[in-house]
Amino acid sequence: MEPIQLPEWTALGPALLLAATAIALFVVDSISPRSTNRNVLAGIATTGSLAALGVAVWFSMAGVGATGVDGFGVIELFDGQFVVDQLALYFMIIVAVVTALVVVASYDYMAGHTYQAEYYSLVLLAATGMATMAAANSLVTIFIALELASLPSYALVSILKDNRGSVEAGLKYFLVGALSSAIFLYGISLVYGATGYLQLGNIASVIEAGDAAAYDGLLGLGILFLIGGIAFKTASVPFHFWAPEAYEGAPAPISAFLSSASKAAGFVIAFRVFTEAFPLEATAGVIGIDWTVAFVALAIVTMTVGNFAAATQDNVKRMLAYSSIGHAGYALIGLAGLSADGGELVMGAAMMHLLVYGFMNTGAFLFVALAEHWGVGRTFEDYNGLGRRAPVACFALAIFMFSLAGIPPLGGFWSKYFLFSSALEAGLLVVAAALVINSALSLYYYSRLVKAVWIEDPVLERDALTQPTGLYAAIVVAAVMTVVLLPGFGPVVDTALEAAAAIV
Repeated sequence: MEPIQLPEWTALGPALLLAATAIALFVVDSISPRSTNRNVLAGIATTGSLAALGVAVWFSMAGVGATGVDGFGVIELFDGQFVVDQLALYFMIIVAVVTALVVVASYDYMAGHTYQAEYYSLVLLAATGMATMAAANSLVTIFIALELASLPSYALVSILKDNRGSVEAGLKYFLVGALSSAIFLYGISLVYGATGYLQLGNIASVIEAGDAAAYDGLLGLGILFLIGGIAFKTASVPFHFWAPEAYEGAPAPISAFLSSASKAAGFVIAFRVFTEAFPLEATAGVIGIDWTVAFVALAIVTMTVGNFAAATQDNVKRMLAYSSIGHAGYALIGLAGLSADGGELVMGAAMMHLLVYGFMNTGAFLFVALAEHWGVGRTFEDYNGLGRRAPVACFALAIFMFSLAGIPPLGGFWSKYFLFSSALEAGLLVVAAALVINSALSLYYYSRLVKAVWIEDPVLERDALTQPTGLYAAIVVAAVMTVVLLPGFGPVVDTALEAAAAIV
């Protein structure tokens, strides 16, 4: 019996399912605009995100986008404007995982808040943009997908209308985001002016043929502006200053969403654009500069600034925000090592780290959401003694903190280990040393939080803390996955290396 052959457009199934879920939420809201039935709204959002995750995993395991005997090959759609390969499916999985955790946690966090349907639909729309970014193969489709992810994010940060900090954070995020979009779009226009194309493969062909040599300055400036736009999306130095403000003012689940899923989406753009559109030797021959040098500097400065700033914070949410900046520096190593032998391993290691980071960082921010649900303050001191009242959640927090710091045998250790070893093999000794030093520094401020919840005496006696089902479920799942990734890291390594091989 012949297997069922799906139409090629279904390769975008994960992104389409996320979009369909957002539309379904709009329909429910339009039918009953005054309804705040959390069970229905959160149920639809969770079902849609889990369906997108299931389809992405199914496609990846079935060989969609993979080459070889068991693979279906790379699928190009809409005349090459989108491409579904192992890289696209890998990052769709990350986006869907984080989205599912966030919408489950939001069931309790958003209880009593208005704009319930709008909240869930905006989360799904932003996730749709992020999933589409993973498959975008043209500078114009990348920009459209980027804006589809960004515009709902601005609204989500400021959705707590009665909270001045939330509204202020949303406004700042919007203004800085608009500037970064303008910078990115200007870079696109300069690259188009120098090459005459927007599709990544065609840009590379023009550069390799030497036809862009007459416009070397234009091309070089365009690449610089593209790096600036991507640095904003990934919260990399010097475009990182929006992250602490936005994460602190936003609802904690949205902080988790932006710092994990949005960051992963920003990196998939960077990986695809700079490996497929700007081949190293040909581009260096035209503009006279190896663009990986910029990413070496960005990686070192970003991880150092993020970790040193995090170490000085007394506010837990801002500490996690600066920590996320430091982890952006770790992921940038994937682009910094492309000019050396073993660049595929470095890129694969960066992808491994982003997957593990999706669980442990999301879980950490969701614990903050749980603390806010309890009415706990925002400083380290306010978290004192929580382990006595909520041992399960605080044990999960310890897992997240030690994994983020890279303590064995948790998932964060293995992803950092592969980053370190691959950076050494690529000859990036300074970057590898910076990774070790910054990881050691991060243990200081991560352990401060663990010490506060488990060792310090509480500032005031608390009544019994509630155990909200959605928040607890999301935190426990994230903690379990952070631990389970240890014995299951072999498949993670293989999948990440296959995704890296798709573009390197």
